[in-house]
Amino acid sequence: MIHVCSLAALPETVKATGASHILTMMARVDQVQRPQSVLEANHLKVAVDDINEQMEGFIAPSAIHIEQVLNFVRGWDRRAPMVVHCYAGISRSTASAFAAACMLNPHRDEIAIARQIRAASPVASPNRLIVSLADKALRREGRMLHALEQMGPGNLLVEGRPFRVDID
Repeated sequence: MIHVCSLAALPETVKATGASHILTMMARVDQVQRPQSVLEANHLKVAVDDINEQMEGFIAPSAIHIEQVLNFVRGWDRRAPMVVHCYAGISRSTASAFAAACMLNPHRDEIAIARQIRAASPVASPNRLIVSLADKALRREGRMLHALEQMGPGNLLVEGRPFRVDID
């Protein structure tokens, strides 16, 4: 099970779910304090801004970042949940959870996964660049981007509410 939340909801979400792994996707990863219940080796911090193209002064998600994420998810034993978060729990985290669910379910329809995310979170707005890079890395041939379009835009909010993504 993958749970998605904001930075503010991280401690509560980890505690409530009993998560063993955390994936942090945000620019200022130094402000994230790992809950003591999660081993340091089980917390990946990926420093990226929530942008969809290169911009001076910002860190755009790259293929290297996506490989880090996918390798981390591959190493997760799935005995306890994983929490994926970004600053607001709306864009980078939902894109990363979508990528993880697609990777862990190579034969599952991308649109079905995207619809599950939309049903779980009306504010989810997966970062398009992260989804595009994951689509290439997972050899999904544009199907993840198509699913993102089918998902439609999320409702506008400053911070998302925690939700889960079923991976089986």
